[in-house]
Parts: sequence; C-alpha cells; structure tokens
Amino acid sequence: MRKRVLVTGKTGQLGLSIAKLARYYPQYEFTFVGRDVLDLSQSNNITEYFQSKKYDVIINCAAYTEVDKAESERELANQINHLAVRQLAKIAKEQGVVLIHISTDYVFNGQNSKPYVEMDCVDPINVYGQTKLKGEQAILDVQPKGVIIRTSWLYSEFGNNFVKTMLCLGEVRDVLNVIYDQVGSPTYAGDLAKVIIDIISSDSELDSTAPQIIHYSNEGVCSWYDFAKIIFELRNINCNVNPIETKNYPKPAKRAHYSVLNKKKLNNVISLRFPIGKNLFGFV
Repeated sequence: MRKRVLVTGKTGQLGLSIAKLARYYPQYEFTFVGRDVLDLSQSNNITEYFQSKKYDVIINCAAYTEVDKAESERELANQINHLAVRQLAKIAKEQGVVLIHISTDYVFNGQNSKPYVEMDCVDPINVYGQTKLKGEQAILDVQPKGVIIRTSWLYSEFGNNFVKTMLCLGEVRDVLNVIYDQVGSPTYAGDLAKVIIDIISSDSELDSTAPQIIHYSNEGVCSWYDFAKIIFELRNINCNVNPIETKNYPKPAKRAHYSVLNKKKLNNVISLRFPIGKNLFGFV
C-alpha cells in the first residue's frame, strides 16, 4: 500500500517543487493543498479538515513568509507560523503521523562568525523569525514523530524570489544597489524538495520518538550583492551592481548579517551531496 503524503502550501516555491518531483515516486500518494482547502489561518478549518482525512506523512511547507509585513501583522503571522503548527503537531501525534516541518535561518540573530549548528542558541531579531521559532518549539513540546528542517534564501523557477526579482530588474535598469553585508547560502527549492522526499524514504530519523532539527542549504556562501552579480553574469545582463550596507536600505524588519547553516548533521539522516548552484544555471 502506498504511503499517503499531505503537502501544505501547494502554490509556494517548495510545494510546487515537490509536485514537480512527485511523479518519480509512485510509492507515495501525494495530496497537495492550499489555503482554499486547508487554511492555517483558521483553526476550525484545520480541525474540520483532519476529521475526515488521514495521512502517513504531513509535509508542512505553508508559512507566513512576508518578513516585513509580519512586523505589522503579528497576530496573523503567529497564527500561521506558530499556533497552526502546534495544531498540526497535535494531530500528527494523535494520529501517529510523521510531520516534516520547514523552518528558517531567521531563528538566529546573525552574530555568529561560523556556520550555525542545530544546537546553537536561537535569538530571532524580527517577528517572522520569532513566530517560526515558536512553531519549532511547539513541535518539540508536542513531540510527534518527524523532522524540522531549517533552510535559507530559497529560490526557484516558481513564485517570487530574489533570483526572479533580479532578472526582472536587470532587464529594465542600468544600475542596482544591492546589500553586501548580509551573508548566507542560497538554496534551490528543487534540491530541498528532493532532500525532503529522501528523508521520508530513509526512515532513519523518523523512527525516533522525538522530532529532530536538521539544517539544509546548498553549498556556498555569498552576500545578496554577490548573488546578484552571478545572476547577471549567467544571463549576460548588462546591469551594474553597487554594494550597499543594510543601514542604507532600511526595512521594517531587521535582518541577520550572517545566517550560514552547518549541514553536517543531515548526513546522519541520509547520505547526501550538497550541490552548489547547479540549478541556478538550469533555469537562469
């Protein structure tokens, strides 16, 4: 019998990336849902949905990801990123379902000088990061089987992301100012999607009675400025990029200056090679 896998956030970058791979995994019966079917902003809707549905695995890709808007929409961000996650964790615990939850590098304050390991002190500096951390803590409190995956700087051919924004702006502007003092690891959503399915297939950490936290990103470290430069080089876009400091591009939410993730723990779950930028060449 095929494993039944629910994927929330079907219209987001990661949900669409998993859907792109789904046909290669006939051993799984995937169900993809968006907020029109499973609305994480409505607790009653979550309860009602699972009264008539049962899965073997829940992959929670849904999230409130508007980092700056979260500063003024705290209640909504907290509902989706924290309270709904606690509700999903309780459902997973009660039904014996494996929960794969996607979290973020935003749980860290960015003051490290070396890549963050899973057990490093968490200290989010904006509302988005705070609500995502509360979601992690809710899962650890409830203790369903599963894995929390922290990732960073997601991009893909789907949805809105830095790569697509740079490609659009580069075609219409001669000069762009891009921040150089925020450093991290861009991650192709398709690679993360493959890792999630590999984790489900491996079962190694999923048999644990306690949820595990792991980090995943592509290899390589750069600033947003560096990233913009390589995007334009790959597409032969003639747009000059000027490096600027974060303080010269103020936004409502604070950003970490350094959020590189250490990924060594993931090799205890699955044997994995961390690609660097190969898929950037594929769709840029």
